[in-house]
Amino acid sequence: MNQPVQPPVFEVGRIRADFPLLGTTVNGKPLVYLDNAATTQKPRAVIAALVRYYETINANVHRGVHTLSQRATDEFEDARETVRGFLNAASPREIVFTRGATEAINLVAQSYGRTFLRAGDEVLIGEAEHHANIVPWQQLRDSHGTVLQVAPINDAGELDLAAFTKLLSPRTKLVAIGQVSNALGTVNPVAEIIRMAHAQGARVLVDGAQSVGHGPVDVAALDCDFFVFSGHKVFAPTGIGVLYAKAELLEAMPPWQGGGDMIRTVTFEHTQWNDLPWKFEAGTPDIAGGIGLKAALDYLAGLDFTAAARHEHDLLHYATTRAAEIAGLRIIGTAKDKVAVLSFVVAGVNAQDLGVLLDSQGVAIRTGHHCAMPVMTHFGVAGTARASFAFYNTREDVDRFFAALAKALEILA
Repeated sequence: MNQPVQPPVFEVGRIRADFPLLGTTVNGKPLVYLDNAATTQKPRAVIAALVRYYETINANVHRGVHTLSQRATDEFEDARETVRGFLNAASPREIVFTRGATEAINLVAQSYGRTFLRAGDEVLIGEAEHHANIVPWQQLRDSHGTVLQVAPINDAGELDLAAFTKLLSPRTKLVAIGQVSNALGTVNPVAEIIRMAHAQGARVLVDGAQSVGHGPVDVAALDCDFFVFSGHKVFAPTGIGVLYAKAELLEAMPPWQGGGDMIRTVTFEHTQWNDLPWKFEAGTPDIAGGIGLKAALDYLAGLDFTAAARHEHDLLHYATTRAAEIAGLRIIGTAKDKVAVLSFVVAGVNAQDLGVLLDSQGVAIRTGHHCAMPVMTHFGVAGTARASFAFYNTREDVDRFFAALAKALEILA
């Protein structure tokens, strides 16, 4: 008789050794880092890539004939190809480097939105969006007369698909939706959303800032028109991000910023734009950040993402079970499909006070509105405490978090 195949063991101890900051202390206590939805820690491979660039290559890209410039250009463009493969985009021409997901969304709003959306055209977003996927569309509305529609969430923090469907119409020209909510951990059904939006003739932007660190993304399979993410949330440096867009859209869109590297020729009478993707990359880019992003994605390629996701879900289940044992604790965001994010409030307790007291015990969490004020309004709270897990966290981290939480609640009682 065939024995059932056991899933591979996720060697979290070995992986933790790759992340030097996890072995440090804070306030005299071993660090428990549970603020991964804000930014992830960096493996040694990423840190080494940054050091190697500055110590052995440091030069500007695309402009020099000297050896260092050519090496820097080759490595930067190799990073672009790595991102293309990570997203399964059709061509590196569809990969634009930005400072992060926020700048990428603004680029789409200011370039595509100002060019192709007219007064009365509708942009449809979800109630649980990060401010970065709200404010640019408000600015477009205020300057161009477009209409901003908002699909509500239910009390589990899930997008109300029935309401979304009612709001979707031929007037909808763009849907902008987060794949995962940073404040709640909710996973949105973006494949279904894209299919419905395309049936109405709308383009779709997916904010993947909170999803790329938890599993692979296939933009070809999703058939999204735009996809954005930030390097620092996928174990890469800060200050580097990505806009993926279908080549035909980028070809039709005007540049958002002007300056060096995004031009082919310049006279005082006329400027001719550079080819894709450089048309959208004015000025000196974050060369080291791009190289660091490649190192991070190469590191992730060596992981078993399925096992990592299973490990994260185990942590979420374990933490959720522990949270249910605490009197007065209310979890904010109880979607059936969510990543390892535990947002909560405790009756009569200020979330910021909790964060300070946990920090004194070496436990790092995030408190506040998480750049998602409409979510807080929906749930009738000023802010939440949020513990967010990555694949390098452990059950011991969860235990230390709840031990610190119990002590903090004793102090605040």
